[in-house]
Amino acid sequence: MFEIFQYEFIQRAILASIFGGISCGIVGVWVIMMRIPFVGVAMSHAAFAGAIFGLLLQIDPLTMALLFCLASALLIGPIADRADIDPNISVGIIFSSILGVAFLGMGLIVGPKTEALNFIWGNILTISNKDVILLIAITLFVLSFLILLFKEIQAVLFDREIARAVGIPEKIIFYSLLFLCGTTVTLNLNTIGGLLIFSLIINPPSAAYQLTYNLNTMFLLSAIFGSSSCLLGLLFSYIFNVPSGAIIIITSSLIFGLCLLFSPKRRAKRV
Repeated sequence: MFEIFQYEFIQRAILASIFGGISCGIVGVWVIMMRIPFVGVAMSHAAFAGAIFGLLLQIDPLTMALLFCLASALLIGPIADRADIDPNISVGIIFSSILGVAFLGMGLIVGPKTEALNFIWGNILTISNKDVILLIAITLFVLSFLILLFKEIQAVLFDREIARAVGIPEKIIFYSLLFLCGTTVTLNLNTIGGLLIFSLIINPPSAAYQLTYNLNTMFLLSAIFGSSSCLLGLLFSYIFNVPSGAIIIITSSLIFGLCLLFSPKRRAKRV
């Protein structure tokens, strides 16, 4: 079994699992704490729609996916602020619009839709060296952003109005968090797929939230759960010869279930 680690595609998959899981775990905490869990859904479908139109226009699908994702990120915040509505509503508006665009793009593709369908499911075993490098880069950038602006991010996650009142540029930080979330989702498109990536944004931080009240610990646990989900999913997909993306998400769901089962918060509520 261990001889499989000599293959480059397995080495790339392992690196993608580690760094993709860490990046998704960290931005997932932002999404959970800002109480906009469906932003991952909107971002993943925006990335998918962008990739589809990249194929149609014969432009690099990853570049178009990133542009669509970032456009969605930049729309969610302003729509919520200017319309004075809950961010979840603006996410829903963006999601429904981008879903229509994605299906329109699928309908316009002439001939076999195999390449387009690959962006739905993803395949961690076929990613390139470029994909791995981009995943490492976004993970390091997200970590640096978190470390350098931890206090400001913590304030924005707690309450944007209070953060604004004490002089923190909360809009810039809020939009930056959405921007990094969109970039992370896009760069994991080939790893997990547009249909499943939002689960990797939600499940690891939700699992971490069950175990701790400390934000530092939550970031750490979420990153561990994210990378563990990817690595274990990769292992199980190899052993049972099943799609890796689906097993990664199932594994992350099982981790959440275990954390919920043994959650000290849940036991405290019973008392």
